[in-house]
Formats: sequence, structure tokens, C-alpha cells
Amino acid sequence: MTDPYAIQPSELDQLPDRDPEETAEWQASLDAVAKAAGPHRAAYLMRRTLERAEGNGIALPKLLETDYVNTIPTAAEPSAPGDEEMERKITAWNRWNAAAMVTRGSKYGVGGHIATFASAAWLYETGFNHFFKGKEADGSGDQLYIQGHASPGIYARAFLDGRLDEQQLDNFRRESGGNGLPSYPHPRRLPWLWEFPTVSMGLGPLSAIYQARFNRYLTARGIKDVSDSHVWAFLGDGEMDEPESTAALALASREGLDNLTFVINCNLQRLDGPVRANFKIVQELEAQFRGAGWNVVKSLWGNAWDELFQLDTTGALVRRLREVPDAQVQTYQTRDAAYIRQDFFGKDPALVEMAKLLSDDKILECFHFSRGGHEARKVYAAYKAAVEFKGAPTVILAQTVKGHTLGEGFASKNANHQMKKLSVDEFKTMRDLLELPIKDSDFVDGVVPYGHPGADSPEVRYLQERRAALGGPAPARRVHPVAPLPAPAEKAFASFDKGSGSQNVATTMAFVRLIKDLVRDKETGKRWVPIVPDEARTFGMESLFPSLGIYSPKGQTYEPVDRDQLMYYKEAQNGQILNEGITEAGSMADFIAASTAYATHGEAMIPFYIFYSMFGWQRTADQMWQLGDQLGRGFLVGATAGRTTLTGEGLQHADGHSPVIAATNPAALTYDPAFAYEVATIVRDGIRRMYGEAAPGEDPNVFYYLTVYNEPLPQPAKPSGLGVDEGIVKGLYRFNTAESAGLTPVANAARIQLLGSGTAIHWVLKAQRMLAEEWGVAADVWSATSWTELRRDALEADAGLLRGEERVPYVRQALHGAEGPVLAVSDYMRQVPDQIAQWVEQDWSSLGADGFGLSDTREGARRHFGVDAESVVVAALAQLARRGEVKATAVKEARERYGL
Repeated sequence: MTDPYAIQPSELDQLPDRDPEETAEWQASLDAVAKAAGPHRAAYLMRRTLERAEGNGIALPKLLETDYVNTIPTAAEPSAPGDEEMERKITAWNRWNAAAMVTRGSKYGVGGHIATFASAAWLYETGFNHFFKGKEADGSGDQLYIQGHASPGIYARAFLDGRLDEQQLDNFRRESGGNGLPSYPHPRRLPWLWEFPTVSMGLGPLSAIYQARFNRYLTARGIKDVSDSHVWAFLGDGEMDEPESTAALALASREGLDNLTFVINCNLQRLDGPVRANFKIVQELEAQFRGAGWNVVKSLWGNAWDELFQLDTTGALVRRLREVPDAQVQTYQTRDAAYIRQDFFGKDPALVEMAKLLSDDKILECFHFSRGGHEARKVYAAYKAAVEFKGAPTVILAQTVKGHTLGEGFASKNANHQMKKLSVDEFKTMRDLLELPIKDSDFVDGVVPYGHPGADSPEVRYLQERRAALGGPAPARRVHPVAPLPAPAEKAFASFDKGSGSQNVATTMAFVRLIKDLVRDKETGKRWVPIVPDEARTFGMESLFPSLGIYSPKGQTYEPVDRDQLMYYKEAQNGQILNEGITEAGSMADFIAASTAYATHGEAMIPFYIFYSMFGWQRTADQMWQLGDQLGRGFLVGATAGRTTLTGEGLQHADGHSPVIAATNPAALTYDPAFAYEVATIVRDGIRRMYGEAAPGEDPNVFYYLTVYNEPLPQPAKPSGLGVDEGIVKGLYRFNTAESAGLTPVANAARIQLLGSGTAIHWVLKAQRMLAEEWGVAADVWSATSWTELRRDALEADAGLLRGEERVPYVRQALHGAEGPVLAVSDYMRQVPDQIAQWVEQDWSSLGADGFGLSDTREGARRHFGVDAESVVVAALAQLARRGEVKATAVKEARERYGL
């Protein structure tokens, strides 16, 4: 039979053998071992040889999997500093209070999770006592991405530390009273504690990678040296199924982010059952991370297993551990010693003999309790190995038991994620296991008490001393008092006020030109962070390459193919542009890191992320919600916007709804500017609000979404009337009237108010002239820069009425007294302008591009959707005809004339 793994002659030709005789000797040796000692021994020798080669830096493909044992043997574990017994007591109090908080809240039906923290308690406690740097030391401290379902344990520790009180714990998941705790890590809800939202699973690991990368960017650009900061991401093994969880693993290794550690809590369970019932999730993750170039540290078994491994003289135990699927491991957790003897040890004669040397108690200790993630010394060894490893990020795969210490009713049960409380008897059992000084009489009326050893107890003093040594409490979010950024020179904005004259300019190009001027500003120019997902040339940004440079930790190790051109492709270690390749998710993660640098690092950065508008909100809206939660600031720019402006691209590229999705995000200020001067005015006001002096009542923790268009059109001068800038920012102003446009309406002409946003304003202006010249109708044109901000202002006015406050919404103030009906037009679905319909006192109608996009010319697409100038004219005439202000026959005549 042909050996399928034998090297074929063609392969030998590719890899010449300088000494065939020596090669044959090595192969013969391997054959001899396999024959004499068995294939397991041969495989063992090969693995150890490959490991030695890897350790010596010999260029060989890496092993993707190692044995199902700890990476760091017990004999090689470093001694953990500190008082392990004291840390055990602290962990016990945290376990108790986390479970008590969720159980006490269960009477309100608000939910909560107990089992996750129970499995991960030592993973956090070891870090808090020995590794996680706080915000009060030099630098920025470490960044902690806490697993969302473990939040009760973090609250419990903050309670022990004196940062939370019993009333706050009792208000877990009940925030409306003003003294509650959010369900998960939500900075917007608890901004002094949480830094990073993580419970939209998969976004935490992605963001952690780009945060570590952004830390390097800040240091390389000379903004702030944050090289001492370490990013820790605590994740679940089930969470790693999310595509975002592993989307950027290659980036992390490619850029050598040794300032990053993933800690994956491998309790082998997800929400409904085993993560890999018929397989082994730890081995799968190890192969995935090692293949991506990460350093992998496995901490699987506790000290109780040492005796078993010492008895394993044949390797039978290690082989059996590799072959048992995860779901069966979970079953062992719930079964007695007899079952384990038969099912685990009974499969191999060598293991049968081993089991004879083990008591039932020893077997249960190993299979029910002893895991690497539950023992402080093993966790400390893994963490120390991670922070000392250089050249690549590290992932720690820590095996635990979900529901550990919560009793037999919880541990490893498939339903434990949905189990929200313990009975009084279960708490008493837990108390005895944890050796806590809580009396039966403390359970008043069946209510489990919180436990606290006292503010001056040895436990609390130890906890606070350890945190003081590491730089203060953690987790913690700090917004350092920094002076507002000075406003950029007015010249950069004012240059757009005069318009473009005879030159046609797309608003995308106007925005890029504005940025080119702003990054030159001596005071704030270096604070800009341009982010683009491999579409810079599409958006006309290639001129920024040679002047700003594209960030790369390696700089430019090659000669670019366009080096002799003015706008050549330039990478640099201190480059300012983040060009992320084809990844909107990665670009958004960049944006989030940059937009929150004012809090994470005390450095205000001004990111703008420019993208195909269709592939921003539609694809990464979850991250934009994360951005709002994290109180990020900056400019999202949806380019090639609108359903009809991107010619020829078709259904998937035609954006008719991004403002609808953006309107659902309370932190997003959504604008659809029509003209270059509007873009400049909005950006100027955004810089003031987010980075300068916000007005009373203004929240600076917002971000802007601007839609810009790739259609070159004349850019008019800014109107000179009062209130134009205010109207641009608030969302509506009158651009012209029929008279100011040079149109002379007939006496007593019917009049209509035309509202347009974005590129639609140009069809509206054409329709205004057609209405006057062909139908004798006077039309006034309004630019609606933000339908969403108009609606929000109106909603706030309505809410004020419930409090007895009288205020007229801005949209009603602006249109008050305007003659005739209102017709609103946009390049988006009608739902966008219809947001404000109920607050407009005039008769209302709208036009929009509803439905799927299609490939065509701009003119053809607009005619298809009924939003071109001719369609606007017919719709205006129809609206006036319903009011009896023009003849009904005019509508039929117009339809026939324009071929509608």
C-alpha cells in the first residue's frame, strides 16, 4: 500500500536532499521506534523534536496542537507573590456576593448570570492582585475587556473594595431610580467604572486587538508613550464562534502585539450546552491561534492531577485526555467515581491499573474540581508567561467548570446559563464550601445576606494595598481634566463659503479638501486620525498618502511601484493614516479606539472614518452602538451616499437607508448635507461640541454621521442671511425663495415649499425653475441638513410638554408662516424625511427612493424611483391640485409632457 504521506519525487525536486543517506537513517530510526514502542511513542518523539526545533529558532512549520496538558509543568511554575490564603478568602467573598446579588434581584424578574463568574473568579482575582495596572500610576494603566456575563463578580469586588454599597447591589439591573447597576459593562451607564462594552459577543476581542494596535500607533506618532499599557481581553470559549472574535488574529500577530493577552475561559459550555460536544474546543482554539502566529499557553489541570500524570508512564492518560470529547468531560463532572472508573479509565488496560491506585475521593477531586483556571498559582504562571513573552500576542486557554462552587445543581449543567438563583440550602452549602463566617440567622425571611468582612478587615486592607501597588482601582474609567482643543483656523472652513464658481465639485471631495486643510493646523492637525478601509483612492484621498503616511510598525521596507509619482504610496512607522484593508469591522474598531482616547489615555484624538455608506451602518451598526455606549467622539463619513448617485453599481451598493439605521442610535448626530459649505459648517460645529467648549446642556459624548456624495455638481456660495449657520446645525434653513432665485412668479401664483437634503437639493432646484417657468408656480427651497436632528428636537419638545414646559419644535418655528404645502425630497427611502411630518403644520408629502437599488445611470435610476426633477414637478402640481390651487388637468399634462 502506498504511503500517502511519503515525499513524492516531484517534491524532492523542489527540496533537494544534500545527504540522502543521513535522511534515510532518520527515517529508519523513526520506523524502528514505531515498530518497537508503538506509534504513540514515535509521535511523542516527533512532537518533542519539533518543539525543540521551534525553541531553537529552526525554521519549521509550527505544531498546531500540543498535548492536552498544561503548557507550563508544575515543576516550572514560578512562585506567586502575595498571600494566597488571603486571596482565597477575597475570592470567596466575591463569589458569595455575586451569587447573592443575582439571586436577590431574581424576585424582580430582571435576570442575571451566576455561572460565568463562578468559573472565572480566579482568572480575575489573580489579575487584580498581581497584573492589572490602574489609572492612578504613570501612563494610562491597562485596558480590561471584562466578559459581560461576569459583571456580577466585578461588582462584588467593587463592593468589597468600598466602591459600591448594598443598595447599589440591590439595584443590579434596575437603573431607572438613578442608583442602579447596569446588567453588563456599559460605560454610558456607569462611566466611572466600565471602559469597554463587551456583551455584544465577538466585539470585545476585535476591539481589544485594535486597542492594542492603537496604543502602538499613539506611541509611534509621539502623541503619548503608552508602551507600558497592556490590553487584557476576557472571553468565553463559546464566544469564539462569533466571526468577529477571530477576524483580526492575523493582524495582531503580524504586527507583533505583545501588549495584548486574550484569556479564554474554557468552561466547555455556551448558552445552551457544550461548545464542542463531539470535539475539543481547547485543541481547536490552540490550533487556530498558533496557526495565526499567537503564543498559546494552556492551563487545563490543577495540582490534583499531578499524581495522575506521574503515574502515566506509558502516555495512556494523555492519549485518553486527547480523545475524550468535551461533552463527555462535562458528564464526568456530574457522575460518581464508579462511572468515571468505568468510562474514562476502563478504555485502556494501563489506565485500569492506574485507577486501582486512586481512591474515589481522588478521582472526584480531579474530575469535579481540579482545573487550571481554578488555581491561583497556575493562573499566575500563565499570566506571567504572557506578559513576559515578546514578539507576539498571547492567548491563555484556561479550563474551568461553569458554575464552580455553586453546588451540584449548577456545575456543568447545560441549563446553568439560564439559572438565576440559588436556594437558601444551596447558599448554606456554598458558605460551608467557601468557609465564610455567615450564620444561619443571617438569612432573614429566606433572603440571602450580602457578606463583608469589614472595611478595616485584613481582606479589604490586602485588596486595597495590592491595588495601590498596581496604580489604583480596576476596572476604572477616567476622563482626565484636559483643556479643550483650540478651534482650528477659521480659514479652513470659510474657504467653502464662496462656493466653487464654475467648477463642479462632489461633496466627498469637499470633505477631503477640508480635512487636508485641518491636518495642517499647527495646534490640532496631529490629532486627526484618518481611517479608511482600502478605498482611499475611491474617495480621492490618495493625495494624503505622501504627506501624512500610512501607519505601519515596520515602516516601508520596499520601494513602492509609484515612487516617482507625486502622490506615491507611502508607509511609515509614524504614519497618520490607518488604512485597514478590506475590513469595515476593523476600521470601526480603529475608530472606537481613537474616539475614546480622551478617556483611555487622556489624549483627545479626532478620528474620521470614511466608507461606502451602504457598507457602514448596514454591516457594522452593532459596533456603532458599541461606539455610542463607549462614549466615543468623532466623524463617521458615509461616502458615495444615496440610492441613485453611485452609477452602475447596483442593488448591493445603493444606499437608501443608512440614515434610517443611524437614526436608531441616540449618540449619532446624522447629517445629509447638500453643499460644501454645509459640510464645513457641520464639521466646525462638531469639533467645537466634541473637543472644544460644548454649550450648556450639550452632551459632548456624541459622534457625527455625515453622508457625502460622489456626484460633481456646482457648489453655491453660502447664503448671507441671518440664522443660516444655526439652521445648518439644527437641520433646516431656507436656501432661497422663488424671488431670490431670480424667478418672477405671476401675480397670485400658487406657492409650495420644497425641502431637499443631500444631492436631492439639485433636483429640487431644477424643479423650482421648471415650476416657475413652465407652470407659473412659485416654489421656495429649503435645505434639510438633518431630518433626524429635527425629529429629536421635536421629540424633546413633546417630552417637555409632559413636564409642563412649553417649547415649539425648531422645525415648526422654521416653517411657521411659510405659504403653501410642503414637499420633501431625498435620495433615501421616504421614511427618512417622513420623520418630521407630524410636526409640520403645512400639508405634507414626500418623495424618496424606496425599494432595492439597481444598476443604471443617475438619470435612469432617478426616473425609476420617481425622484428626478420632473417627478418633483408632477408631485408638486398634484399636491397643489388637491388644494385647488392649480387645475387638475395640469397634473395629467405634466405627466404626459415628461413621459412619466
